Amino acid sequence: MKVSHRFVIVTAVFITCLITANIIAVKVISLGSVVLPAAIVVFPLSYVFGDILTEVYGYCWARRVIWLGFACNLVFVFFAWVGQNLPPASFWEKQEAYESILGYTWRLLAASFIGYLVGEFANSFVLAKMKILTRGRWLWSRTIGSTLVGQGLDTSIFITLAYIGTTSFVPIMILYHWLIKTGYEAVATPFTYAVVNYLKKKEAVDTYDYETKFNPFFISD
Repeated sequence: MKVSHRFVIVTAVFITCLITANIIAVKVISLGSVVLPAAIVVFPLSYVFGDILTEVYGYCWARRVIWLGFACNLVFVFFAWVGQNLPPASFWEKQEAYESILGYTWRLLAASFIGYLVGEFANSFVLAKMKILTRGRWLWSRTIGSTLVGQGLDTSIFITLAYIGTTSFVPIMILYHWLIKTGYEAVATPFTYAVVNYLKKKEAVDTYDYETKFNPFFISD
């Protein structure tokens, strides 16, 4: 496939949502009695655009973008760490604020990276397989169905690795996060339909992964 500017835009939005979620996740918000990270407002969008990538361009291109997002996030985290460890100017009094926002613990980083890779690849795999099974019909069923699996794995892995041993509310946290993220995908369905239909028409492409190698580490095809 020849890479178009539309593909680049979707990729850029996907990665921007991912990195933004990691930055704002340090803030905890309250929705009634439910406590959630602020990233809940943007992270599910990475799954929406991941669905769009797989639905239109296929698993192979989605796989490249998932790894690109991982690499870009790693670059951001590395240079945030470098910035944290550079000696602050004598008159600059924001070092503690910088560390509280961008000073990620290695435990949280590992949980985030592992959850992201497992969740995104599962999401893309399930959507690609469901597209074949449904013969391209019922887009809503595969976007929501793949999100149930992908977000379920992502949320379970991240919260378990990040918080196990520190709180007894891990199962409740997983359930709340999973339901809200999946609900987000359902609400975004009209948007997903609009973008998918637009891209398929403009790109003249509608990929079915009949012969695709689904190994997430196989990126040469």
